[in-house]
Amino acid sequence: MGSTFSNLSTRPRAILWQAIYASFATVAPVCAAPFELSFSAPAQTTAERAEPMTSFRFAVGPFDLARIATLLAEGPLEQTAFKLDAPDQSTLQLMQPLRDQIAAAGFTVIYECETQACGGFDFRFGIDVMAEPEMHIDLGDFRYLAASRSGAAGNDVLSVVVSRSPDHGFVQLTQVGGFAVAPPKLTEATKTPIAAATPIAPIDPVSLGVLSETLNNGLPLVLEDLVFASGSATLATDDFASLRDLAAWLRANPQKAVMVVGHTDVSGGSAANLSLSKLRAQSVRQRLLVDFDIPAPQITADGVGSLSPRDTNATDAGRQKNRRVEVMITSTP
Repeated sequence: MGSTFSNLSTRPRAILWQAIYASFATVAPVCAAPFELSFSAPAQTTAERAEPMTSFRFAVGPFDLARIATLLAEGPLEQTAFKLDAPDQSTLQLMQPLRDQIAAAGFTVIYECETQACGGFDFRFGIDVMAEPEMHIDLGDFRYLAASRSGAAGNDVLSVVVSRSPDHGFVQLTQVGGFAVAPPKLTEATKTPIAAATPIAPIDPVSLGVLSETLNNGLPLVLEDLVFASGSATLATDDFASLRDLAAWLRANPQKAVMVVGHTDVSGGSAANLSLSKLRAQSVRQRLLVDFDIPAPQITADGVGSLSPRDTNATDAGRQKNRRVEVMITSTP
């Protein structure tokens, strides 16, 4: 392969972690720096996420029987997406040198798969992936790798997701573990008031009652407040009351399972509408899994495109009503 280009755009990421380390500098020295990748083509950082201390579940098996086996890792988290100027490289060509670097850094691969072996569509929407367009995933061509290592600073776990568009390669690196010090221990001299947690909007008993009655009667419930960009499967980051209610109901009924179903109007081709409806349903499922910690076996997702309208497609108002996501009870998980 060609000469290796260092990823110059990782500089802001290094500054971010230096700031985190500095906040703990009076407690203990930094144990180790986060692992960084080098690429065989020019690379641009497109998205970053960092948390000084969190819990994160890494996929360590394929999507199988409505679930993905995961490994829980706890510690500082760093997640970065990259776009590579690599129009002629396959996902295997993109992954191979990254795998070699990971092994050379002392990591042992826990799990590795490609599209179909991973579980395809269901695996993609069962793992944490940064949003489009910063991290693009071709549902027909992606690869995944998870690895871990032990050291004086503790256990490190990382994952790499690789995919591509016609003109670019995309890589997401997620790592959690012992590459930064623990939070400072507070003493009487350093204690400060604990900031109040961000309040969670209360559950409306009336709307929860309607949801419960509808689902228990075997009827589909429309999640009316969901917002997607036009033609996009990306769910807005709003705090949707319908999802809070649904999550509360699922937690209260762990023996029950639901299906999330996406619908579109008749605008556009039938194949595109079917695909969009499935992707939107999967986005809703993913939000429930990640943000509300609902067990994966309790939620499945599918889409039917424009095949089940609830209003006329001859008017704008009717088409708007037909673009929706519904949920209905299926069976015990």
